[in-house]
Amino acid sequence: MAYRSTPFAPEEWYHCYTRSIDKRSVFQGQRDYERFLETLYLSNSTVSVRRHDLYDPSHEDFFLVDRGNPLVTVGAYCIMPNHFHLLLKEITNGGISKFMHRVGTSFTKYFNLKYDHVGNIFIKPFRSKHIKDDRYLKRIIQYIHLNPAELFETGWKTGKVRNISLLERRLRAYQYSSLIDYCGDTRPQKAILNKKILKLFEDLPPLANVLEDATAYYKELPSI
Repeated sequence: MAYRSTPFAPEEWYHCYTRSIDKRSVFQGQRDYERFLETLYLSNSTVSVRRHDLYDPSHEDFFLVDRGNPLVTVGAYCIMPNHFHLLLKEITNGGISKFMHRVGTSFTKYFNLKYDHVGNIFIKPFRSKHIKDDRYLKRIIQYIHLNPAELFETGWKTGKVRNISLLERRLRAYQYSSLIDYCGDTRPQKAILNKKILKLFEDLPPLANVLEDATAYYKELPSI
């Protein structure tokens, strides 16, 4: 991930996202998604935590590793086969750029070694949208959580959803999104998110209620 010439404002929320360079699926199996989740957790530290210095924890135990103080607050995330979305707030100066750089570099090294690939896999610099209105923040969280809808309802961004109840159940079961954590499930991956964030946004609007607004939001979002 490239560093930005324009710094992010501290204590402000940003929707950050990018996709693979050639739109190829970079998350090709469960282990790839798990590795990225681990990377999100480990990269969020003011100190450099090297994987090979760890005691080779299991995926679940990985989120118990002491990583020190975080660079950013992670408010929500969603990982898709060829792209990902993150809701971030900068805690330390330059924290978002440093965090995104670490995430991209770490996962690219893993991907290139596993799949015999050379070079970058994600478009850089990553895209971002400043969330200026705190009242809008809850909806942005749900917009991010709606991303897997395209795996189940390919026409959702055009307003075509055949079964909204079934879609919501599938979204709540999607393992590579933070929605499952907001729904109250207890799992180790919840450590990626700030505990205060989950309490602050306990009353998120139902997904069905923000579906139409979400389609408009993604139409206006700068493409990648």
